[in-house]
Order: sequence, then structure tokens, then C-alpha cells
Amino acid sequence: MTEGQTVLEAPLTRRSFMKWSGVAGGVAVATGAAVRYGLLPLSASAATRSDEAGTKQLWSSCNVNCGSRCPLRMTVTDGTITRIDPDDTGTDDLGKLGTQSVRACVRGRAIRQRVYSPERLKYPMKRVGKRGSGEFEQISWDEAYQLIADKWSEVIEKYGNEAVYFNYGTGAIGGTMQMHYAGLSMICRLANMLGGYLNFYSDYSTAQITAAYPYYYGQWVAGNSFDDAQYSKLLVLWGNNPHETRMSGGGETFVTQQVKRMGNTKVIVIDPRLSDTAVTIADQWVPLRPNTDAALVAGMAHVMITEKLLDQEFLDTYCVGFDEDHMPEGAPEGASYRSYIMGQGPDGVMKTPGWAATITGVPAATIRSLAREIATAKPCAITQGWGPQRHSNGDPSARAIFLMAAMTGNVGIRGGSTGGRETYYSLPLTIAPVGENPVKTSISVYMWTDAILRGEEMTALADGVRGKDKLDTGIKLMWNIAGNALINQHGEIHRTEEILSDESKCEMVIVYDTQMTPSAKWADILLPDVSSPERLDLVNGESAGNMGYAIFNDEVVKPLWECRTAWDVAAGIADKLGMKDEFTEGKTYEEVLREAYAVNQQNIPGFPSFDELREIGVWRQANPNGSVVPLQEFREDPVANPLPTPSGKIEIYSARLEEMAKTWILPEGDQLAPIPMHLAAREGPEDPLREKYPLQCIGHHYRARTHSTYHDVPWLREAHPQMVWINPVDANARGIAQNDTVDVWNDRGRIRIVANVTDRIAPGVVSVPQGAWYAPDKDGVDLGGSVNTLTSQHPTPLAKGNGQHTNLVEVVRA
Repeated sequence: MTEGQTVLEAPLTRRSFMKWSGVAGGVAVATGAAVRYGLLPLSASAATRSDEAGTKQLWSSCNVNCGSRCPLRMTVTDGTITRIDPDDTGTDDLGKLGTQSVRACVRGRAIRQRVYSPERLKYPMKRVGKRGSGEFEQISWDEAYQLIADKWSEVIEKYGNEAVYFNYGTGAIGGTMQMHYAGLSMICRLANMLGGYLNFYSDYSTAQITAAYPYYYGQWVAGNSFDDAQYSKLLVLWGNNPHETRMSGGGETFVTQQVKRMGNTKVIVIDPRLSDTAVTIADQWVPLRPNTDAALVAGMAHVMITEKLLDQEFLDTYCVGFDEDHMPEGAPEGASYRSYIMGQGPDGVMKTPGWAATITGVPAATIRSLAREIATAKPCAITQGWGPQRHSNGDPSARAIFLMAAMTGNVGIRGGSTGGRETYYSLPLTIAPVGENPVKTSISVYMWTDAILRGEEMTALADGVRGKDKLDTGIKLMWNIAGNALINQHGEIHRTEEILSDESKCEMVIVYDTQMTPSAKWADILLPDVSSPERLDLVNGESAGNMGYAIFNDEVVKPLWECRTAWDVAAGIADKLGMKDEFTEGKTYEEVLREAYAVNQQNIPGFPSFDELREIGVWRQANPNGSVVPLQEFREDPVANPLPTPSGKIEIYSARLEEMAKTWILPEGDQLAPIPMHLAAREGPEDPLREKYPLQCIGHHYRARTHSTYHDVPWLREAHPQMVWINPVDANARGIAQNDTVDVWNDRGRIRIVANVTDRIAPGVVSVPQGAWYAPDKDGVDLGGSVNTLTSQHPTPLAKGNGQHTNLVEVVRA
């Protein structure tokens, strides 16, 4: 497209725009609507003319949950956003990592279409049809506040505070005031004043690896920051795909490409799919079957043991449980990891490369060469993404990849890593205070549907309840704020619908969001949130290697329609409860923001003033210590700096997990393992169910959206259509050709989707990009292509989390 050309001249975009906007009539009508909806570019000169009447440029941001935050320069003409430009400050100097420009990806730069989307929630609404029907009537804010206040009070009085729940949502995070995540929303501030609510622990991204960390490192320990890979001889990205999950042009997409050039680091990607990261920076791609990561580690461990390639000094000094000479007191004989590998454990099977090859699909010769290269590259950075742990056996898989870093002695050194996902430097920005939740009981983030259905039955030993032995009540009132996990992002959508349909269980569902998502259609009360350009805020940037940065998020346009901030919504409900003065303390939204901002100025030397940051948009600070290298002090002196494990060391064998395996009540087939061994997965490659459903289905992150955010942007759907990835071997066996419409199905549901026949995915595996909006037809077939129509709600054994990549399916031509 040339400068000034309208998108209406491009046939595909013109058709999609006309259908999307409902414009009919002439080009003039369409052009006027297109300018409003952000579909027409302005000329470059128009974007920078702030001196002309009615036109100005202000800073805003895209702060959805991609792992980055990006500044945006927004041109506003007569109160309407007419152009989005990326950050034009900073540098691209390869030798000055930590000063880079932070350029938004295609998602952030399409934000106008999200702001002006027909899917925007515009007014408070009340459900009038059956729950889930999407039938609502408009009500006033005053009525909405009263309905919520009355029901909230009633539920607390009748059932107690544990009956109130805030569902997981990450559609607006990183802000100082508009921070809708894990108890940090301003509405949670009000909830804390009312006596609290049922907590959740962990998150959908990392439930299994979060549960694994305490039994290995004692706490969450990330890997070295990616800028440190310039000192690595080899970088192993194990299920790690930053070029799609963290697409920011100043974040890990930028950093990984630059350090590869700076250090000439070799990159190996281990992944069932040839991801964008593998395409752009990998020297070698190793495709393996999902759920088999721990088996691949075991096969490589056999090579390292038999060929004496281990860093035995590191294992002896810093670890317990690798071999029989370094086991905790009371451990059974033959329980060490080495015994497991060499066939001296309970199963008596030697974990040779040939054994691993039959499970993983990776040839034995490849396993041997991988083991030798990883063991001899000094230093070697092994960083795992969060896809491998999002399986039914995700916690031992995560610990197995940690173990690769220990066996090769790369923990706590420059150029190495811990086996965890990369860390980054960030500014210690404060957020507006929300207080403390008086309720200490919590459930796994993935168990909320069970807590609605059978809350009174849920216990600590069987269901992972924390803070007490069992729940006293089920969830009766639920807030769903800036999130689509009420329906779209939660597993087994049809079962979720069935649970939510019973209004005698959860008695009120309140959705507060910007878009009419599939989840919003299941609300009883709908509240319209502001988008990022409609509010004043300070945003904390993240995931940019050794650089921390802050973004000024201006109120670029006034809140559209009747949209309101969380501060105003909570204050309105508080007023109906007779506690507005207690909630606001007599302060306005901006006054609370400025107070938090002042704390940052006190805590961070050189932090600019409010007005200075408003002018410059982005403030950067490089890590004064350079690259982030976790566990450096532990490596230097493990006695003086012990880990928070019972032994003070890395626990390859966990006595605590051994004890939990004996006392926890687990469903048939679920296991807890004291060592990071391969466990045959439910619906994995070794499951007999493969006779009926022979393909393993995963759901990769996708350029078109961040989780489900930005799905409603026509540009992105057109550029990146929703397609199921299938290998030509599997497609040919089913008579499927490129762009055929196919059904992907199992006992839980069926989606209808277009096929992408490609060598970029391993045979026996299909992938449905996660986050597409669920759109069932009258028969329940999902025409939107949401992978969670197919996934399970079966919780993982340790984390009680979401093994949403563990699915068996069949694919047929529709």
C-alpha cells in the first residue's frame, strides 16, 4: 500500500470492511466510517501536524498479556484516533542493548479497530434471556450499581465471603490504575473492604511449572535474560517461541536476533512445530511429539552418563538426588535419577536413545548428537517456554528441562541458564493500593468450574484447596474482569456452558470488559470498561532483556459511550453500600495515580516528572548490573546462599513429592513423581485412545492475537486466518488438501476450520491456534475454531492446573 492509499482499494480488505462495518451505499459513506474505525491511514505529514486545529499527537500503549508492553503514538483528529505510529525514540545500536526502541507489533498497531470495534461494550446491560443467550437490555449505571451491591451483600450474608470469586483475566495488565489481574483490580480493593473473596493461585500460562519450581529450586527461578545469550556458545529454546508470544520490536524479538548476530550463538529449537522463532533464528529444529519432553531428556541423559559428559562436580556440589551417593536420608534404594536412567530403578528399563526415540519420534541418532552438543557447548543456555508444561504431565517435564541445565553445569553463570524461561530487567514501579484480602483460602486457577459445581466437596488432599482442609461453599457470585476465560480460554467449553447454565449454582455473573466476547455473552450484568487510549495511566514495560521502561498512557480520547474506569465502577458500587468515602478516601482517579507516581520518583533515581514523561512518552533504564543471571550467588557459594529447599540445594529427587504421592487422593491414572521422569500422558502418544483419535492436538500462540485479545480486528483475521496445522503425511492419509474445510473433533466437541497442510508440524500432531472466539452453530459445532471446544477440564496432578495441550483428536474433511 502506498502512502495515502485507502484500504478500500484492496478488494479483500474492502469486502471484509463492508461486511464488518455494515456500511452500505457509496464510497464516501464507507470512507467516512473507515476513518472513524481506523481503517484509513493519514499521510505522514498529517500524523505530525500538532499545530493545526483539531489535530494532536499523544502517547498511549498496548498493554495486553503478551509478555511485553508497547508505547503507541496516537494521532487524534477532532476527538477521534486517526493514526497509530510506533515508538520513534531509543536506538537500534547492537552494542547498546538496553536503549532500544520499543516498536509495537501488528496487534498493537491495529488497536484503532479494537477501540472502535462494533464488538465494544457501550452501556451497562442486564441479561433478559436465558444465561448464555446473549440477550440483554440497556440499564443505567445507577441500576447496575444497585443490582450488584444488593446481590453482593446477599451472597456474603447467606454464604460467606468464600462464595465470591474473581475469575482469571489478563486483558488489561501492566497499568498503575487499570491493572486487572490476580487481585490487583480496583474492584478487588472494594472486595477487600467487604471482607474478601476466594483466592486463586497460579495462572493459565504457567500452572504446572509454577507448581514444579518449589520441589526443585524451592521457588520460582527464571532463566538468564536473553541479552546474556551473546555469551553463550549454544542457545536451546525448548518449546520457547518469543517471536510469536512476545512480538514487541523492542522486546525479545529484537533482543534474540541482535544477540545471535553479536555473539554468533548457535540456536537449537525443540518444538513439535517449526515456530516463527525457529524460522527466524534457529540453526536446527528438533520436532518431537507433545508430552514427551521428559523422555527426550532421559535419552540424552543416558548418553551423557555413559559417555561421561556430565558436569559431575556441579551435580555433587549443588544438587541432591542425581545418584545414589547423593540422596536425602530415608530415600528408598534405586530412587535416584541416575538409577532411573540406567534401568536400576523400579521399572528396570534402561532409558537409551532408542527407548526415547520410540516415545518422542526423535531419531536415536539425533538424540545422541543433541546430548553431545549440549553437554560440550560451554556455556550453554537452555530456556524452556511454557508450552511443554501445559500438559497433563507438565510438572515432571518442566523439572526434566531444568535438569538439563544442572547436568551440564550451566546454572548461575554468564552465558548459561537455569532451564527456566528467560527473565528480564524491569523497573520497580508501584501500583495503586488495593489492600489485602482477608480470606486466605484459595483454589487452583483452573478449578473454578468445579468450585461452582461441587465447592462444598473440594478438599486440600483431593483438589488442591489451600488455606484450609476444605471449602465451605461453592462460588455463588463471580466477577469476570478483562478476561475471556469464563468461556473461551477455559478448557472443555461445552462442559463450562453446562455448569454456568445452572443458575442455582453460581447465582450472579458480572462481566466487566471492553468487548462482547464469547464470555461476555454469559453475563448476568455487563459493564463497559475503557480501553487504554481512553484512560490516564502509567504502564510498566517488561520483557526487553536488560532494559526496563515506563510508558505514559495518556487519555488520548475521552471514554466512549458510557464506558467507565474500574476506579469509578468500584466507587459507584461502594456508594450503594454506604462506603464510598472509605473507598475513595476523598481522592479522584488522577490523584491516586499521581500519588503512586510520586512513590516511583522517590524509589527510582532519575525517574522523570509526571509532565516530563507525558512529553517524552517512554523512559528507559538499562540494568546497572548488565544481564540478569539468576542463582549467581548460589553458584558462587551454595553454603552461604542456600536455596529455599529442605536441603538448601537443587533437589533432583524431592522427598516431599514422594510423601505427597502417598497421601494425596488422585484420580486413576494420575501420578506424582519424586524425580523428573517421563510419565505416559493421559491422551498422549502412548494412550490406547489413539486407536479412535490418532492425532495429538496442541494450541499454539498466534500472530493474530494475544490469547483471545484482538480477535475482533478484521485486519488481523484477514492477514492471519484461523487454520489447523496438519502434516502432509496425515493430510494425505485423510484426503485433505491445503485450504480444505475440515472438522477437528473428539468426544468433547467439534470445530470446523480450514486446513493448513505444512511440513512445519511433526507427523501425528495438529495444532489449532489458541484464542479464536468460540462461535457455535445450532448443532454446537464451533465455526470460530476455538481449540478449547476440544480440550479437557481434567486438572493436572500436582498443580491442579490446565493441561490444555493434552488432547487426542481426529481430523476429517467437512
